[in-house]
Amino acid sequence: MPITLYGIPNCDTVKKAHTWLTTKSLEHEFHDFKKSWVDEAHLSRWCDVLGWEKVLNKAGTTFKKLADSDKTNLNRTKAIALMLAQPSMIKRPILEHPGGLLIGFKADEWSAAFS
Repeated sequence: MPITLYGIPNCDTVKKAHTWLTTKSLEHEFHDFKKSWVDEAHLSRWCDVLGWEKVLNKAGTTFKKLADSDKTNLNRTKAIALMLAQPSMIKRPILEHPGGLLIGFKADEWSAAFS
């Protein structure tokens, strides 16, 4: 399984993650989910492994701008539908690697995952 970094290129956290991977000489692919959408199968798997509450970025402006009706009674199905419609609501970055999944960028966690 190759290493794939999912995110958007102008996100500072994604840039840090990319730099970290590059400095560690870890070959990886970048998947821009604004240009190449993330499919439901990926989102479902990420939500199964990480929990939809972690995958859905409620702190971002895209989520905050939603109508109150879209923010209430959230569940896995509704969260996945929101993220499919607006990939900016997916927490960034998500890293798929042979050992599993990482979400967000914390150098110590990533170092532990690749040690």
